[in-house]
Amino acid sequence: MSDQNERDIWHEPTVSTEPIFQGKIISLQVDTIELPDGRTATREIVRHPGAAAVIALLDGKLLVVDQYRKPMEKTQIEIPAGKLDGNEDPMEAAARELEEETGYRTDSLKLVSAFYTSPGFADEKLYLYFTDQLKPGRVNPDEDEDLVIKAITLEEAEAYMAEGRISDAKTIMAIYAWKLYLHTGSIS
Repeated sequence: MSDQNERDIWHEPTVSTEPIFQGKIISLQVDTIELPDGRTATREIVRHPGAAAVIALLDGKLLVVDQYRKPMEKTQIEIPAGKLDGNEDPMEAAARELEEETGYRTDSLKLVSAFYTSPGFADEKLYLYFTDQLKPGRVNPDEDEDLVIKAITLEEAEAYMAEGRISDAKTIMAIYAWKLYLHTGSIS
């Protein structure tokens, strides 16, 4: 296949966009796109402002929050995280969410990775940070957020994963990054 043909299959020009829903956190649109052979198809796209999350270690334990997740109809144990507000800097959002959800703050965040959470249908990009430099702050969760704050060991984290109590990608990735950190002294 020529370089031109390879480039053509990696591009889907937008013919039209139909807004479907505009919410507080996400919007949904249906794009009609043109395929390389001239046919059209549709793509359902969720737009999201992005998010930030923190691998926060306190005395060698991972700070997590246990909360009910309506889409899954069950509680989940997750690392502190939240959406970016407007054009908020992801590092500032990570620091804000850490303090709001756990009551700890930090002046030392290191970017571990930035990744798309579900690129097949959403543009949400999540920025994952690390800190082991924590100071007491003030818990201030969102008004509709009920959280139980925990500090867990690696063994507890692995058990929660096996039980399905930890099953979101960001927290699983955080646990594997933590394991790497414990074995190599490097977080990335």
